[in-house]
Amino acid sequence: MRPALINAAMSAALASALLFAYHLVVIRPAQRIGVVDVGEVYRLKEAEFAQALTKGAGDEDRGRALASARLFAQRLPVALEELPRECGCLVVLKTAIAGSTPNTVDLTGYLKAKVDAK
Repeated sequence: MRPALINAAMSAALASALLFAYHLVVIRPAQRIGVVDVGEVYRLKEAEFAQALTKGAGDEDRGRALASARLFAQRLPVALEELPRECGCLVVLKTAIAGSTPNTVDLTGYLKAKVDAK
């Protein structure tokens, strides 16, 4: 009788540990949602470019501003593709979410830094 109880206890402990690991590795990341406000990122960059174009008087300054705009246009799609892999979550537009939950993470600041840092 005693070996059967030990076997049952070990089986229950192993099953509990495996269920906990499954929860940590599969369930919890699937419940996490990252939101990004791409419009805000565009508006900030647009303001930067407009300021650079109006402040710069020469063709060289305008050329730098246009090169910066081209670089931003190339970096943004790449950064958006990398976000889900880096956060391990589903990433959606902020406007698609009706309300926030404890599992919702705002990645807009991270996206801004990622686009600026490259």
